[in-house]
Amino acid sequence: MGETPGSQTVSTKLGRIAKMAKQMRGVPLTTLAHHIDKAWLCEAYRRTRKDGAVGIDGQSAQQYEEKLERNLEALLERAKAGTYQAPAVRRVHIPKGDGSKTRPIGIPTFEDKVLQRAVHMVLEAVYEQDFRPCSYGFRPGRGAHQACDALWRAAMDLGGGWVLEVDIEKYFDSLVHEQLQVMLSQRVRDGVLLRLIGKWLNAGVMEGSELHHPEAGTPQGGVISPLLANIYLHEVMDEWFEQQVRPRLKGRASLVRYADDLVIVFEREADAKRVLDVLSKRFAQYGLKLHPDKTRLVPFNRPRWIGRGGRRPGTLDFLGFTFYWGRARSGAWVVKKRTAKDRISRTLRRINEWCRTHRHDDVEKQQRALAQKLNGHYAYFGVTSNYEALARVLFETEGIWRRWLSRRSRRAFKSWVKMKKLMQRYPLPRPRIVHRAAHGIA
Repeated sequence: MGETPGSQTVSTKLGRIAKMAKQMRGVPLTTLAHHIDKAWLCEAYRRTRKDGAVGIDGQSAQQYEEKLERNLEALLERAKAGTYQAPAVRRVHIPKGDGSKTRPIGIPTFEDKVLQRAVHMVLEAVYEQDFRPCSYGFRPGRGAHQACDALWRAAMDLGGGWVLEVDIEKYFDSLVHEQLQVMLSQRVRDGVLLRLIGKWLNAGVMEGSELHHPEAGTPQGGVISPLLANIYLHEVMDEWFEQQVRPRLKGRASLVRYADDLVIVFEREADAKRVLDVLSKRFAQYGLKLHPDKTRLVPFNRPRWIGRGGRRPGTLDFLGFTFYWGRARSGAWVVKKRTAKDRISRTLRRINEWCRTHRHDDVEKQQRALAQKLNGHYAYFGVTSNYEALARVLFETEGIWRRWLSRRSRRAFKSWVKMKKLMQRYPLPRPRIVHRAAHGIA
C-alpha cells in the first residue's frame, strides 16, 4: 500500500513533534495525543504489516480492511475516551540457537498492532531527539551493520584495548513495569498515551487456553516493545555511562549498543574491571541480571603490542559476527569480521531441515528456494573480509542438497559428478560481498 494523501500531513506533524522535543530537551511533554486523528491512524495502518499471523481474535488484515473506515473511527474513539481494552497477546514458541531451546514470540491482534504503531510514531519522534549516538537497534536509519562499523572504529582507534561483552539475561521479560512508567513520565506526561502503554504492559499473555499476566517485561511481538526496551536501556545504560561512568575513567572508552546487545571498548584494563564490578549492581537496581557465562572481559589489544611470550588477543562476538585481528593486504594489523560459528551452524541446520522436508519437490523449485536462502545470508553476512565463511556456507549447502536429493528413492543416488552437472543447469548463487567496508581492509 503506497502513501496516502494524509501521509504528507502526518509527516509534517511528526516534524513538529520532533522539533518541539528537540527544543524542550529534558522537559515533560503534556500534549501529544491530540496529534493522533483519523489521518494518523490511516498512516499507522499503512505502515503496519499485513501478512503477519493473527492474534487471539483470529482477525486478519484483509478482514479488518473490509470495514476500514468504520474500524479506524471506532478505534480512535475508544483510544481517546480511555475505553480501549488491550487484548492479550497470543504467544508461540520458535526454535532458538541449536534448536534445543525455544524463544517466546508474542502475536497481538491486528487492530492492536495499528494502535501500537500510531503511538510508536509519536514516541519515536520524541525519543529520537534524546537517544544517544551509541544506540543503533530499532531506530530509523540505523541498523546492525552501522553498529558493527562503530565497534570496528572504536577498536581500531584504541588499538583494541579491552572489550566488555555484556549479555542481559531474558531482557525483554525482565523490564520492571513501574520503573519503565516512571522513565516515560519524565519525558511524556500525556494521559492518553501513558494509559495506553499501561494497558499494553498489563494486557496479559495467552498460551494455548491459559491466560496469565506477567509482572515484568514488554508486550513482545508488538511494534511498541522494541521502543519501550530502548527507552529503558537508554536510561539504565546509555545515560549512566555517558554522565557518570565516562567522566570517572582514566582512559578512553566507547559504548556500542544494539537493543539489548552491547559492548564497551576500553583503553585500559583497570577501567574495564571497575565497570564490570559495578555493572551487575547497576542493572539489579532495575530488575535486570547479567548472564554469568556470556558476560565477559576480552583482551583485544593489537597483536604487535603483546610482544614475545605474551598472550594472543581474544575474539569477540557481536550481532552474528566474530571480530578478530588479522593482516590487511598492506601487512598492517586490522580488525576483521567473519560469520560467528554458531550462526553458520544455525544456517546450515535450517537448510538441512528444509532440504529434508522438501526433497521430493521439483528440483527447479528447490533451487529457487535455496537461492533465496543463500542470497538472504549473503545480504547480511556479505561483508569485507568474510568471503571465506560465505564460501563455506555455499559448499556445505551443495553437500546437503546432494545428500537429500540422493535419498529421494533407492535409485536417486547422485555422485558429485552428477551433482555438478545438475548445478550447471540449476546453479546456486555464488558468494558476494554486499557491504564493502569504507576502511578498505581485505
